[in-house]
Amino acid sequence: MAIEVRIPTILRNYTDGAKAVSAEGATLSEVFGDLDVRHPGIRERLVDEAGLRRFVNVYLNDEDVRFLGGLGTPVSDGDTVTVLPAVAGGMR
Repeated sequence: MAIEVRIPTILRNYTDGAKAVSAEGATLSEVFGDLDVRHPGIRERLVDEAGLRRFVNVYLNDEDVRFLGGLGTPVSDGDTVTVLPAVAGGMR
């Protein structure tokens, strides 16, 4: 099953500059594993031993995966996964 993964600019060096790539899997964890096979090194930028990295936001079809089941979130053919780096800071 093909899942579109949208890649932020900061990680595009892993995808040869591609803004979006395809990956396969039944869960978000499997998608990230497949993504790492196709684009080595990218998975470690997204997850650590505790799960999703703190400063990485991941959305499945516009829903934050932290509220859907994290890395165990099921995905389906045609879904879109969007990876966004968290932006720190505030207003003065």
